[in-house]
Amino acid sequence: MTKPATRGKEARLAAILAKLGRVAIAYSGGVDSTLLLGAAVATLGRANVLAVTAQSPTSTRAELAFAARAARRLRAPHLVVRTAEFEDPEFRRNPPERCYICKRIRFAAIKELAAARGFAHVCDGTNAEDEDDFRPGLRAAAELAIRSPLKEAGFAKADIRAASRRRGLPGWSRPAAACLASRCPYGEPLSPAKLAMIEAAERYLARLGLTQVRVRTHAIGPETYLARIEAPPGAVRPACFTRIARRLARLGYLYTTLDLAGYRTGSLDYMIGKKPRIRP
Repeated sequence: MTKPATRGKEARLAAILAKLGRVAIAYSGGVDSTLLLGAAVATLGRANVLAVTAQSPTSTRAELAFAARAARRLRAPHLVVRTAEFEDPEFRRNPPERCYICKRIRFAAIKELAAARGFAHVCDGTNAEDEDDFRPGLRAAAELAIRSPLKEAGFAKADIRAASRRRGLPGWSRPAAACLASRCPYGEPLSPAKLAMIEAAERYLARLGLTQVRVRTHAIGPETYLARIEAPPGAVRPACFTRIARRLARLGYLYTTLDLAGYRTGSLDYMIGKKPRIRP
């Protein structure tokens, strides 16, 4: 049963969307933006909604494929726009403000595509808890006038999962996702090849049954990397250690380690004095 507080937030969300009238949604396929997309289609009708997914080496092929499937299931018009983060030398340098740089590029591309199709409002899936974490991308959203209806309606992450489950939305129980660049410590240069290596490593671990995993990738020399696997305690069985090390070595990792602290979101933010929270 949906709690009364959540029902009230859903009503506020519908009212916000109704006032906007016609919206393009920056759609990643994650649980937040999927709830927003489902609510927008239900409130406004599919003719007044456009889902736009940004594609670049920072996102995985699996995420793009899921976004396309979920948009079809929701009967939402869906477009993919290629974004050019790697053309920006500052993004490649990977400073702590990397997320701001990336979001500026992505939101600008989505806004341009949306405007060309007559959508004056662009919305994203930011929720009410996101401001509690280190998220420079929120500044980019504010500068480009991106609306965040879930945050405006007061949705926390637990509310989003509860509402998504009740609505039967695709991916309501999927684990949190983040761009591949978030696996690399700030200050270590980014490249499409490095992110492709990370994607391949995590895809392999997912085939072993690890549904929540990060392969944090640390440079220990020129083109030489150490993999620090973050997974829930006990999720990586000792019987798989040698097999995992051999596969990651073939992908380009000199050393493979298992982080004894387990999986946690934003663990690399500790390096710049931030304290990220673990989210469900």
